[in-house]
Amino acid sequence: MSIYVGVGGWTFEPWRGPFYPAGLAHKRELEYAGQHLTGIEINGTYYGSQKPETFANWAASVPDGFKFSVKASRFTTNRKVLADGAGSIEKFLTQGLTRLGDRLGPIHWQFMATKKFDRDDFAGFLDLLPETQDGLKLRHAIEVRDESFRDPAFVDMVRERNMAIVYADSDEFPCIDEQTADFTYARLQRSQEDVETGYDAEALDHWAKRAKAWAEGDRDVYLFFISGAKVRNPAAAQALIAKLAE
Repeated sequence: MSIYVGVGGWTFEPWRGPFYPAGLAHKRELEYAGQHLTGIEINGTYYGSQKPETFANWAASVPDGFKFSVKASRFTTNRKVLADGAGSIEKFLTQGLTRLGDRLGPIHWQFMATKKFDRDDFAGFLDLLPETQDGLKLRHAIEVRDESFRDPAFVDMVRERNMAIVYADSDEFPCIDEQTADFTYARLQRSQEDVETGYDAEALDHWAKRAKAWAEGDRDVYLFFISGAKVRNPAAAQALIAKLAE
């Protein structure tokens, strides 16, 4: 059973104190996060390309068994016609992200709330996502944010390609609770600032049980605390990791 728990990114000034110890050099924050979490969702790749050496350095900063998910470039998903995005997808996948090696987890493809389900166009987009890159197997997690995707056709086309529909626990976006791949990808977005661990004990128990249920049958689980009271997300992740270890 492999359950990876973490947060979005690792550079956030309000974490200096509540999470990062005083005096810790900024360049060592990823190393510290890697020692206390088991996964991180890289968000910077959504906004711009990175150098291959940057990915290699990130991989070297975290221990064995740690996993990064990589958020796909906005230029791949924020398009009127998704099926015309082959060039932008190739540019994103060839920037060097495979230098993460065995630390590479799923690629996270996030769509804007204004993107509605178009069966043919979406199928064309999914067909552009390769199963491997530079000899590494790729896993694809698809996050949609419009109610039109509550369509059996969408669920079927994702399942046929062994891609995961992101489980988004959010007040703002719909949650499509379907297991469509050999892994689960969940983004929890309800942390509360007045709770030291972001989520109270009852909620943490719920998510620990849910994560273990998702992991049955040797399914990997990637669970990230995102948004909400962001300052509390590292504490929430650490508390859930402790619950899972009990």
